[in-house]
Amino acid sequence: MKVHFIGIGGIGLSALARFLNYDGHQVSGSDMKSSPITKELEKEGIKVSCPQDAKNICDDFDLVIYSAAVTDENPELIEARLKQIRTLSRKEALPIVLGDKKNYCVAGAHGKSTTTAILASILQSSALIGAISKDFGSNFRYVNNLLSFEADESDASFLLSNPYCSIVTNAEPEHMEYYHYDYDKFYEAYKKFIELASKRVLNGEDEHIKKLGIKEAEFLYPSHDIKNLSYLLKKGEPCTKFDLKDLGSFEVWGFGYHIAVDASLAILAALNELDIETIRKNLSNYKGIKKRFDLLQKKDNFALIDDYAHHPTEIEATMRSVELYDNLTNINKRVVIWQPHKYSRTHDNLEGFKRCFRRCDQLVILPIWTIPGEQIIDIDFEKEFALYNPIFADSLKTSEGKVELIKDKKVFYSFDEGIILGVGAGDITYQLRK
Repeated sequence: MKVHFIGIGGIGLSALARFLNYDGHQVSGSDMKSSPITKELEKEGIKVSCPQDAKNICDDFDLVIYSAAVTDENPELIEARLKQIRTLSRKEALPIVLGDKKNYCVAGAHGKSTTTAILASILQSSALIGAISKDFGSNFRYVNNLLSFEADESDASFLLSNPYCSIVTNAEPEHMEYYHYDYDKFYEAYKKFIELASKRVLNGEDEHIKKLGIKEAEFLYPSHDIKNLSYLLKKGEPCTKFDLKDLGSFEVWGFGYHIAVDASLAILAALNELDIETIRKNLSNYKGIKKRFDLLQKKDNFALIDDYAHHPTEIEATMRSVELYDNLTNINKRVVIWQPHKYSRTHDNLEGFKRCFRRCDQLVILPIWTIPGEQIIDIDFEKEFALYNPIFADSLKTSEGKVELIKDKKVFYSFDEGIILGVGAGDITYQLRK
């Protein structure tokens, strides 16, 4: 087919485009502006047009797939419909991409990208991930019909992922605006996703998974299945070591109890395909994922870390990882630069955000990263986060061994020592990498 992707620069849609391109289809796409992802796609032979324009829609397209961020006013979507070309949202297109594959599908409010990437490294399988795996340097890999897939609960699209094995890290309510704040509907979606699969691997101690009443599954009970946790630096890289059930000892890239949990879920799922010694060996292929405890700079008494954490539970876990890193490096100062992500998420989880930074010595707050058309909610950050005496900045820029804060287009504060952690799902990752 000739397939065009509107919003191809997104981490999720770009993976689907790569997958179809490798599968032999003729793929093109567009986005509002050029980005590192669109430039990589062009190197791979995919034509990308920026910005979006009706003229990018050709009469001979068989299918147009568009991202969740694309509205009915998008000129390319309007043109495709006027030309009566079949149009599908990313969610609706999943059965076309995944229908004939043996899919190991990972869902959860937190940890699904990491667990999917670990699983792909263990299985040495094809992969579609909402992040860049450092094992193979992409959010996509095509090996065979065995697929490690990051399944998305935010729009219930995981129900269209045709899972052979459903893996759930946790089922904490998130993206509740999609479910109209109907918790019964939210939990029912998770239950259906799990029941679609013939194999199931679940975090049995997650309070939200317990509510689903699933009987037939491989349950991980972290408090007694994971033992002898220890943390070390190997060639300067973070590593977590642990024993799992009666399967022996494992080592995985990254710091933290949550890393051990994610790796354990991947290991238990992989037992459906591989023997335990192969799993233990292949686990060493995992080298982390971009934007998850991503050590960008390390020099003497300075470390700069980028992390995608944008929910209080995720930030708590990342802060514990920073604490472990601090204990091993003795840097002894922790600065968090937080870019809140979406008004709705910030408002819905405000109390959690007010607690999750307690392990830091200094908090910096950037403006909220919003999405087009999002309803603005008034949040008094100065009042709500007064406990931390935060610094408010418009943006930041980095150089070797330094992070500078900008307000009114001028540098007004800088850090040249300490562990500087940037958290958020917006453009903070690009600011940290400039």
